[in-house]
Amino acid sequence: MMTAPYGRGQKLTRLLRRVDIVLMAAPQRLLTGAFTVETYHRLGELGVFHEDDRVELINGQVVPLTPIGDAHAACVQRLSTYLGQRMQLPVFVSTQNPVVLDPRWEPQPDIAVARREAGLAGHWRVTARDVLLIIEVADSSLPYDRDVKIPQYAESGIPEAWLVDVNAERISVYRDPGPQGYRKVAEFSRGETLRPMRLPATEITTEEILG
Repeated sequence: MMTAPYGRGQKLTRLLRRVDIVLMAAPQRLLTGAFTVETYHRLGELGVFHEDDRVELINGQVVPLTPIGDAHAACVQRLSTYLGQRMQLPVFVSTQNPVVLDPRWEPQPDIAVARREAGLAGHWRVTARDVLLIIEVADSSLPYDRDVKIPQYAESGIPEAWLVDVNAERISVYRDPGPQGYRKVAEFSRGETLRPMRLPATEITTEEILG
């Protein structure tokens, strides 16, 4: 356990890299952890996290992402490809990249459809205010995505979130965000068409998503 704040004369090494990584045994709201987005990135710069580590910042805690199975990977690829074909700048599709929600949350959703009026040049991070639609694809991660991440997307004001359950072949569409979560939820299965609320001219079929 880290007993003193990082400062002059102290050294962080790879031996400390899993100090605050939390293995999530059950879906729940996490207690607030020690890290902010800025300190999280600073630890990465110091080598505490390896660039290949699959982790995300969830309420100040560094949480390992579950391994990506074949069904999950294929679904994410379909979403990235088909949605990407339908977008034009300044709207773009970000795939498995971090999104800053607030000072202690930087998850890595499977898909974020975002709008950036300033363009894509330079160095920047996608934030909650950029996001039009966020999508999580779930197999073994379903309880975590549904009970931890989706409520935070609502609290952060992201207008719409989709949760793709690849095992049940069902897509949950969440809209009308608020501090207590999304107020509207609709379920879609094969043979139906989805249209993002903020992109009404864009449509994608459940067959395209589920394969």
